Amino acid sequence: MNRGNADGGRGGGVNLPVVRGHNEALVLDLLRAAGPVGLGRAGLAARTGLTPQAVSKITARLAVEGLVAEAGRDASTGGKPRTRLRLVPGARHAVGVHLDRDELRAVRVDLAGGVVAEWSGPLDFGAGPEVVVDAVVRAVARVEDGAGAPARLLGVGVAAPGPLDWRGGVLGRVTGFPGWEGFPLREALAGRLGVAVVVDKDTNAGVAAGGPAGDGAGSCVYLHVGTGLGAGLRLDGAVYRGARSGGGEFGHQVLLLDGPRCRCGGRGCLEVLCLEAVARGDLAGAARVLGEGAANLVALLDVDRVLLGGRVVAGAPEVFVRGVREALAARSLTADPPVVGLAPAGVAEGAAELVVGRLFGGG
Repeated sequence: MNRGNADGGRGGGVNLPVVRGHNEALVLDLLRAAGPVGLGRAGLAARTGLTPQAVSKITARLAVEGLVAEAGRDASTGGKPRTRLRLVPGARHAVGVHLDRDELRAVRVDLAGGVVAEWSGPLDFGAGPEVVVDAVVRAVARVEDGAGAPARLLGVGVAAPGPLDWRGGVLGRVTGFPGWEGFPLREALAGRLGVAVVVDKDTNAGVAAGGPAGDGAGSCVYLHVGTGLGAGLRLDGAVYRGARSGGGEFGHQVLLLDGPRCRCGGRGCLEVLCLEAVARGDLAGAARVLGEGAANLVALLDVDRVLLGGRVVAGAPEVFVRGVREALAARSLTADPPVVGLAPAGVAEGAAELVVGRLFGGG
């Protein structure tokens, strides 16, 4: 799908009944980006390429579903003042869950991406699938408490350590946790929760955390430094996962031949070099290592932005932003290296966005 055009929309609409869902997603996405101020029907028609009559029918249906409401009226220019429409953020919500190796965080977000409830607690990912599935079910119940009608829940997004098959929601050979290989996490959770479940890598959720109109939009990479190290890729506005769900295994690029043994079995990987520096308290050195790896990635992909996140980065954000920025500037082959900054939201929020985004044509 074309995700951008000169008018600020995410591709033109098509006036055919068979694409009603696509056209509704275009309208909802534009209203989401417009915020509380909203847009008029004429503006929606101009941005989508749909006829005014088609826009009127679509917005009427969305209003009946409670997704759209009036936002006020434009000043009169001689005729009847035109009504602006806005998205109703509380009309639906999603839950996002971040499964780290030692912690679980869950959030409930509205359609605008706002967090309306959250919970976090310890997690032993190595205890195995049964224990972790139980923990996720309890966490979802905690953040859903008081949420209202179950029909308002679009689904649950779960961000887990990779590698994994995001299409089937099946875990792969997670480094250090061989007992997870082949486990159908999405199927297990959907059966327990009774709602749609999306499972993706934590780094893919991280790069989705800004939402289609957020700081994560466009072409960028998200670098996550926590108990492990990985990358999420957003290319031309869409999360890039690779043909075999293997995109973004950034931490296991080799920076030092015959270097220290990494838990993946290799030597001299970016992850082991960076995390060893963190362990000895050399955060500036860790940031430099991360920056060198980022420079390799930028040289391959030529992205606009590099976003940083994860608990290690959160503990010293200025150190990591400066270190990565300096490395990119030193190795850039152009006069304008990518912008370096912090991710606009956490991985759990990104997991929820993977669910919410489908209402707006993402996925």
